[in-house]
Amino acid sequence: MNILFLSRWYPYPANNGSKLRIYNLLRGLSQHHTVTLLSFNDQPPGEVNAEMMKFMCEDVHVVPWREFDPNSLRARSGFFNLKPRSLIDTFSAEMAAKITQLLTTKKFDVVIASQLAMAAYYPHFKQVPAVFEELEIGLSLEDSRRSGGWGKRLRHAFTWFKQRMYLARLLKSFQAAIVVSEQEKNLVIKNFPHVNNILVIPNCMNMDDYKNIHAEPQPNTLIFTGSFRYHTNYEAMKWFVGEVFPLILQKIPSAQLIITGDHAGLPLPSNHHVILAGYVDDVKSLIASSTIALAPLWSGGGTRLKILEAMAIGTQVIATSKGAEGLEAVAGAHLFVEDEPARFAGEAVRLLRDSDLRTRVSQSARQLVREKYEWQGVMPAFLEALSRAARL
Repeated sequence: MNILFLSRWYPYPANNGSKLRIYNLLRGLSQHHTVTLLSFNDQPPGEVNAEMMKFMCEDVHVVPWREFDPNSLRARSGFFNLKPRSLIDTFSAEMAAKITQLLTTKKFDVVIASQLAMAAYYPHFKQVPAVFEELEIGLSLEDSRRSGGWGKRLRHAFTWFKQRMYLARLLKSFQAAIVVSEQEKNLVIKNFPHVNNILVIPNCMNMDDYKNIHAEPQPNTLIFTGSFRYHTNYEAMKWFVGEVFPLILQKIPSAQLIITGDHAGLPLPSNHHVILAGYVDDVKSLIASSTIALAPLWSGGGTRLKILEAMAIGTQVIATSKGAEGLEAVAGAHLFVEDEPARFAGEAVRLLRDSDLRTRVSQSARQLVREKYEWQGVMPAFLEALSRAARL
């Protein structure tokens, strides 16, 4: 088949969860089909390395990305439109024109629209069978139910209302919708009962990418990987640095916390044991050199690639219940799960002190990834979904 893959994220380098999923999907697709990638560019001008994607894609096209500005004129006009404001503000005429051009010059059997940002361009590829890849509504639902002032609650509820109405219409146009967990699938079924063809393709890893990672372990080192531009990551670190990390330092004064990714200038509780590392070229080695990888998340949907990546590397994970949600992992056997600050800190201290425990659990975790979260194991189901979509 000839496949047109539309991506919100340029997948190389694969330095966040969305990019890693897209990169692995493209790698799997390219082994069986011909793929054209049309992607937004979320990187600084001149830093897109198209050659790195051309070894798996027949053709690569890139369009500049425009970040959502809630105060822009277009975004403000969206208050009077049932379409979500973020989609109105970030709409790219250049992207729409490029889709039209590609479909005019080449015959495609199926379009894969990755995430809502790309599915929203459906009017421009509606003549081709299409799959909505990585549909996620969990975060929007949680935002609509968050506590806070009545103004904030009303705004979030209205945003979810508009998104729900928009998705109800949009999903009818796709031959299939793919989600990353059973929890997300159940949310979609509950909110959109008319949608029938929903397939779970979990976030997975390519274990070959992790077998040659060598790093000298640094004692008493904790790591969190994730951009603060994704508010669930910032929320997680505010909680951990403010409520959990001081309890760890009482027991292990030499402990250090490394936070990678774009911190967006957002403040954290002051602590000289916290290192804001920013963007790191080789984050895998940094994870491998850390004693514990953290996933203290309180919101969001899907499954956490940061957890799977740490497991694949062999670094022990501590998460909240929400952070571990969607994974077929057993607390105490593959990772540790705690929601109360003192208990979370207690598990961290125990792991920092007990190397035998870390080794035993990390070995079980790596085996879990090999058995349940290896891309080679789930790609056949994804390929079959595309074939069915193309035949419909």
